[in-house]
Amino acid sequence: MERKDDRVRVKSGLDVGAVAALQPAPPGDARDLGVTAHESVYRRLRERILFGGFLPGGAITLRGLAEALGVSPMPVREAVRRLIAERALAMQDNRRVLVPPMTRAKFEQVLFARRALEPELAARALLRMSRADIEAIAAIDQTIDQTIINGDVDGYTRGNFRFHFTIYGYAEAETLLGLLESIWLQFGPFMRMAYGRIGTSKLEDYHQAAIEAMRRGDEAALRAAIIADIGQGMGFIGDAVLGRVQ
Repeated sequence: MERKDDRVRVKSGLDVGAVAALQPAPPGDARDLGVTAHESVYRRLRERILFGGFLPGGAITLRGLAEALGVSPMPVREAVRRLIAERALAMQDNRRVLVPPMTRAKFEQVLFARRALEPELAARALLRMSRADIEAIAAIDQTIDQTIINGDVDGYTRGNFRFHFTIYGYAEAETLLGLLESIWLQFGPFMRMAYGRIGTSKLEDYHQAAIEAMRRGDEAALRAAIIADIGQGMGFIGDAVLGRVQ
């Protein structure tokens, strides 16, 4: 979700190239414990795509990705294959990979999918959340406010994802959640690009509206807040990338 503050800024991927933040994970990274090398590389690439470390407008070779991640090309090749299947990456004829461009048709499909999936997941989650669960979600939102104050774009995007998917996780609908994760991979890099082009100074705070609806147990208001949040965020992308606001 985008918020009222013009201090959050990032460079456009058209200016800085495909990979802005691919750094090898430190040895023994807790996120990689208990998973295979292939799965670890997949998760790390997926995370960087989702949070803007792999921005539109540039391409990189598989070898370049392997060097940036500090791993051999084999697990990178497998991870990229999976991410291509999820439509998060595309392979060019010269064997370079990049974030696929945002077209009008793709934008409209992503918007449709988000409007269909996210309010439904939130409504299902509401039936299963305790008061303590809701207050924990409110605490996540408070951390997002702090990242805005600090100008921490990475923390901001991660917090936004955490806010939404913590709510949706309570829905206990793994199939729908998996579909939504793939959708977020397809628009995440463009949201990061949009921050650099437009900023966030004139946007409404729909997270708070969602929290208040959850506190009241008001499903209709929760659905409305989620839909409004989606419309605002996707309109932000539409204006920055496609030259219009949805």
